[in-house]
Amino acid sequence: MNIQDLIRPTIKALKPYASARDEFKGSKDNLTFLDANENPYDNGVNRYPDPQQGELKVLISKIKNVPSENILLGNGSDEVLDLLIRMFCEPNKDNLLILPPTYGMYEVLANVNAVEVLKINLSSESFQPQTTAILEAANVNSKILFLCSPNNPTGNSFEAFTIEFLLKNFKGIVVVDEAYIDFSEDESWLSRLNEFPNLVVTQTLSKAYGMAGIRLGMCFASTEIIATLNKIKPPYNINELTQRKAIEGLEKKALVNYQITCIIEERDTLFKALEDVDFIEKVYPSDANFVMVKVDDANKRYQQLIENGIVIRNRTTQPLCENCLRLTIGTKEENLKLIENFKKL
Repeated sequence: MNIQDLIRPTIKALKPYASARDEFKGSKDNLTFLDANENPYDNGVNRYPDPQQGELKVLISKIKNVPSENILLGNGSDEVLDLLIRMFCEPNKDNLLILPPTYGMYEVLANVNAVEVLKINLSSESFQPQTTAILEAANVNSKILFLCSPNNPTGNSFEAFTIEFLLKNFKGIVVVDEAYIDFSEDESWLSRLNEFPNLVVTQTLSKAYGMAGIRLGMCFASTEIIATLNKIKPPYNINELTQRKAIEGLEKKALVNYQITCIIEERDTLFKALEDVDFIEKVYPSDANFVMVKVDDANKRYQQLIENGIVIRNRTTQPLCENCLRLTIGTKEENLKLIENFKKL
């Protein structure tokens, strides 16, 4: 597959904006910076941040075992997804494929960019991609296939052989969104980046790393794809405070691992407790930090929990999710509160 054939011609021809900090290469020690029209009085954030997030990428590279040149960072994963759509999809011409029920921002970002969305529902029995239907729906203008694994809101991971089949047979970019991968026993697709030139993996610091507030998304792909994404990203898309906080959080790996273990243990405990609630018809297996349940009346149960001070997500309007609620795994105390309220209703 020739990735250059998939990139929009206007993007290939684009001359990127060169920021002041992009133009300067070398040590910043003992230098006087009069190049970027910054306020000269030091308050810790008066200078523009590193546009390539060099120090942060080195740390991520060590943790993820992926070279820095294969990493792009975004203002949340949503910016990464938006950049991918803008890179590959010609407005009012190309399309992308999503597999409902899935993360809602794929469709929103496609609509913002005037890109058609082709929807192929997951199988109703196992919430797995229907490969034949996907390939039959795709056409010459299909540029991106989004696979959310573990999937939101169903919580299940897609089978590895299914993802591999799609990587080999879909004639475009396959984005594997691994926002919840740290809660799964399945191996990340990062280990197979070199095998598939059309593979893009996205991850985030919002879930397992507990830094949703700083908005940092990660994109891993071939150097060819990353280099082009760097051409179109805003010059200073990751602010200085986010970079500092991300480095601080990533260096606390032992704490992160402990919290992941606690969340998984609480997930198992919650799963068993929910099976004993009379109006819950099914508790779906989960590889994420949430559990989806099917109840007798989702709208009613959602409102009852709100009245008792518990906010969950009502997914009943989503395809294949009639009367389904999505429950985030909280602390032990929060989960006990949820269970007690379920049993009282």
